Amino acid sequence: MSFDEEWAELRAAAAQRSAMRLNSLPAEGGGGTADLVVNRDDLGRIGNDAYGLRTRLSKDGDHARPATFDAAIALNNGEFASGSALLKVHDRWNDHLKTLLDACGRISNHLDYTKAQHAKDDVKVEGDLTAVSKLSEYMK
Repeated sequence: MSFDEEWAELRAAAAQRSAMRLNSLPAEGGGGTADLVVNRDDLGRIGNDAYGLRTRLSKDGDHARPATFDAAIALNNGEFASGSALLKVHDRWNDHLKTLLDACGRISNHLDYTKAQHAKDDVKVEGDLTAVSKLSEYMK
């Protein structure tokens, strides 16, 4: 079977599965459950967890840095080859720690932004729906 034939079969099967799922939802009024639901509280908790992780990581991830640096310098001064290797470990650890701290900060900030943006969107949508309902009253 060629790639194009296999791809066409897979697309057709996926379309059929998708149509079956859509057709199985209850008509008017729902009663079904959504596949994906995100509440502002969920975003807040995840953002808090990311912030807490960042806070702990910035404190606990830095315990070994001063001692490792001092040991690397002492080994270098004593003309041990392992001094330069330990200094590389120290530098690499600092780079990775900064990367992790930045990632946790970005996650926390993004979720805070998303939570605020969803609240603004909800207000806007609610305002738009109110305008539509006022129009509907005049059309009766």
